[in-house]
Amino acid sequence: MQESQETHISNHLDEVVAAVSITHRKKFRNKLPQTALFQPPREKLHLCEEKAKSYSNSHEYKQAVHELVRCVALTRICYGDSHWKLAEAHVNLAQGYLQLKGLSLQAKQHAEKARQILANSIVPPYNENTDVFKFSIELFHTMGRALLSLQKFKEASENLTKAERLSKELLQCGRIIKEEWIEIEARIRLSFAQVYQGQKKSKEALSHYQAALEYVEISKGEKSHECVPILRELAIVEQALGLHDVSINHFLQAHLIILSRSPSQVEAADSAHIVAHAAVASGRHEHHDVAEQYFQESMARLKDSEGMGRTKFLSIQDEFCHFLQMTGQKERAISILRESLEAKVEAFGDFSPEVAETYRLLGGADLAQGNHSGAHKKLKKGDLIFLLSATFP
Repeated sequence: MQESQETHISNHLDEVVAAVSITHRKKFRNKLPQTALFQPPREKLHLCEEKAKSYSNSHEYKQAVHELVRCVALTRICYGDSHWKLAEAHVNLAQGYLQLKGLSLQAKQHAEKARQILANSIVPPYNENTDVFKFSIELFHTMGRALLSLQKFKEASENLTKAERLSKELLQCGRIIKEEWIEIEARIRLSFAQVYQGQKKSKEALSHYQAALEYVEISKGEKSHECVPILRELAIVEQALGLHDVSINHFLQAHLIILSRSPSQVEAADSAHIVAHAAVASGRHEHHDVAEQYFQESMARLKDSEGMGRTKFLSIQDEFCHFLQMTGQKERAISILRESLEAKVEAFGDFSPEVAETYRLLGGADLAQGNHSGAHKKLKKGDLIFLLSATFP
């Protein structure tokens, strides 16, 4: 039975049949370049891999990509042009490019290079090395993500389907354990959700986001930081479908996870601001209290900040004033705007769009109250500042 299942794996996906096994060990040893026999290149490769991982974990993606490029070169030295490890190095580099915005084409090219290395260099038998099957899942998934970034949704879905089918077959054959499969499935489901979201198919995206979240909660825990981006993307889809109550709850769940990890004041403020924004977006009166609560929390965390934190505070404060005006609290909004004017001049400069917009809002308030003289002065000053800021940015 085990032999029959393994034969089914190798017959199921053409790409895997062509690509995912290693050459007989004796034949492979004959092809291995002499440089791979020396220890220093292997040590350098291991060091580069560790540095790339460290940079990636620190979100220093440019440095990570630099190390991953070195990994490709060192892997070729250590293993030659015919080893699946070289294909793996190209996939790792593709993943690095995907973390850098605007480099999806480079990611696709390296994923294609990895597929070419496997297809051209590896011969039967097809059932010797489970690691190669696992890597093939990663290859299909990475290609799918690269195509997704390039908005080639049909091709992306095809590659993700191959990754999903192969992972299920490896689970059925006992090549991977259930816990490992759950982690793989979580990533694939998230990518499927993003494909559907890119196609504006919110209903289809919803079920995949829900599945991805469930698998991450099983494998990492309900309070894992990995749940945060999934919760937020899920909430955005729910928002688009008009499911505002559950959407706000998922934004709140993500916010509580952020707070549980001792975040910086700016990170915590951003998270609270997202919740406030979602409550405003619902357009429902019953969510006004939630919006105000999280606007206040966001501003309180940034109130005494300097630099970028200060400018962020003033920006969120303006958004809060718009919310107050929208909910009929115009006098309160105008009072806050008047008090903010001096701070905005200090933070953004006398001739900035932010200061111009504040003068315009104050002028509009004076006009509504019948103070035509004051309104004229403020509106004229706002228009002049806006013109100057546009002419001399």
